[in-house]
Amino acid sequence: MQIDLTPFRRAFLDESAEHVAALEEGLLRLESQPEDSELLSSIFRAAHSVKGGAGSFGFEDVARFTHSVENLLDRMRNGLVRVERSLVDLLLRANDVLKCLLEAARAKEYGQPAAAACDTRAIVAELQQRLGAPDGHAASAAPAAAGATASPKSTSLWRIEFAPHADFFRTGSDPLLLLRELAGLGRVASIEADLHAVPSWDAFEPEDCYLAWRIELESSATLAELNDVFLFSSDDARVQIQPGEAARADAPDTAVSTASVDAAPAVAHGAAQTPSGTQRRSGAESASIRVSVEKVDQLINVIGELVIAQSMVADVVNNFSPERVGQLREAVLAVERNTRDLQERVMAVRMVPIGSIFSRFPRIVRDLAAQLGKEVRLELEGEETELDKGVVEKISDPLTHLIRNSLDHGVEPPDERERCGKPREGVVRLRALTEGGSVFVEIADDGAGLNTERIRAKALEKGLMRPDDNWSQEQIHQLIFQPAFSTAAKVSDVSGRGVGMDVVKKNVESLGGAVAIHSTRGQGARFRIKLPLTLAILDGLSLSVGGQIFILPLVSIVESFRPRATALKTLLSGGEVALVRGQALPLLRAHRLLGIENAQTDPTKALLAIVESDGRRVALLVDELCGQSQVVIKNLDANFRRVEGVMGATIMGDGRVALILDVPGLIRLSEGTSSTLALA
Repeated sequence: MQIDLTPFRRAFLDESAEHVAALEEGLLRLESQPEDSELLSSIFRAAHSVKGGAGSFGFEDVARFTHSVENLLDRMRNGLVRVERSLVDLLLRANDVLKCLLEAARAKEYGQPAAAACDTRAIVAELQQRLGAPDGHAASAAPAAAGATASPKSTSLWRIEFAPHADFFRTGSDPLLLLRELAGLGRVASIEADLHAVPSWDAFEPEDCYLAWRIELESSATLAELNDVFLFSSDDARVQIQPGEAARADAPDTAVSTASVDAAPAVAHGAAQTPSGTQRRSGAESASIRVSVEKVDQLINVIGELVIAQSMVADVVNNFSPERVGQLREAVLAVERNTRDLQERVMAVRMVPIGSIFSRFPRIVRDLAAQLGKEVRLELEGEETELDKGVVEKISDPLTHLIRNSLDHGVEPPDERERCGKPREGVVRLRALTEGGSVFVEIADDGAGLNTERIRAKALEKGLMRPDDNWSQEQIHQLIFQPAFSTAAKVSDVSGRGVGMDVVKKNVESLGGAVAIHSTRGQGARFRIKLPLTLAILDGLSLSVGGQIFILPLVSIVESFRPRATALKTLLSGGEVALVRGQALPLLRAHRLLGIENAQTDPTKALLAIVESDGRRVALLVDELCGQSQVVIKNLDANFRRVEGVMGATIMGDGRVALILDVPGLIRLSEGTSSTLALA
């Protein structure tokens, strides 16, 4: 019977992404902690895990390339190569290539086109050069030019006893793979199988392991390298490694060395490497999610309670009498309570820490700061804050752009900061926190802040505002989210083309979120992104317009009231405003925006819902408010088409379909039909 390894290969690809992330995080820490031996060991283990899994599941190009990285890490771990910034740079670039190889393997595994080509040759050559220089610097080119070869390494004889436990196979381990890896470290002088534990045929269990092996290996590998072969099998087997007599000093060195990585194939010759920190995972990224056992146990407990409540309802219905109405009501309430609990537990399964996204930004900040010639420190806070997996995946690009913007436009060069009385090193803070039913992600820097006057001048030049407009500072700052809007003096590789900030806003709004800006000239800027906890369920307020029911997201509502006639004003341009505590807010009639007839047109007999988007408030006129409820969002795009001003639909308790209104979309609709919002 042939075993289908597809689930195991895909599980390895998922786990390898975690190992690669751990590699990058460890290398970034190593730069400031070069003497930390435990940190070096953890980095080595991450590389070894990727190499071992790749070899086991047939990803040979990944295994060969990772082996070259592992060789260098091992020499660093043994103190033969000195840790320095240029070496960390090399390993980080090697990690980028490893990401690329894994992405190519993932794309092939899932039958998708490869997202990027990977050229391993240049990095392999650099790794070999480092391995040839014990002091951590490049070896002299003179011997190579003369065609000289390195003197043969002395080899030693190792005696190895490898005795797997009976349940060795049940852990997914394969002793033959370990024996082959040992053979790759040198020349196997002898190998003997120990058969004494093999039982009689009637007592034989096909899933048990009964064999043990005694191996004599001639190799130049160290004891640590030999132990690493059995790194993940030490709990499932008895392993003894002892040195034997010295082998021939002139014996051919058959251990796998840096020369063996010459055969590592390049996916595409001459292709450019993927830029660090900007790798996009393939569409298979959302194919799986890791869930803690605790969450699964809670889910099972709730399902058990729901089954009990359902059986209570069934019993009352099957043996119903008027006297049992009270019991039926209690049983239905129990079902309702457990259903709500089940909903919360299921949603919790999709919640993942935002730290999975935060972990990629230290590398981005490090590389970009070096590119810009700036000294910048990234501070992270709230990595444990949980968000729906879908939100976490989609917020990555907006956060990346905002952080790059902070480094390019916000933080000043070191000399300029000194002239302003600031430390040479700038600080960018990335923070996540939960408030109410939303998650807030803040990107703040202690740089120059936004230049309000320059933004205003650019807006006047592009016709986005009039000279007599009396806009607040917050409204002027929001202009940077306009398409093709940029105040950069020159275009660079990082920014200046006016492309990006508008995409940030659109991406955040597509998640049902909003972006607010707080800036003080000379002290820094802070971008605050408001996000829903989940994309599947939202708290909403149901409202009626012309007899039709709509849902307004609760996070967008500030207050609601019935206005007096004196609070309503009509402008010469035809627009309407509502005076709320001395502030004139644009009045948007929902029935006009949505094209609904038979709605209440007299505001004094209807209601105003004050809603907010991007720091701007408007008054939305509706017939009446029906109550608060949680609704399940159904996407319209897949089954119908995108409708401006509508973010989705839901099915109400009575079976009717209600559209969920999108406040930013409603404001855009009003801007296309009137000039009311110029007053906001």
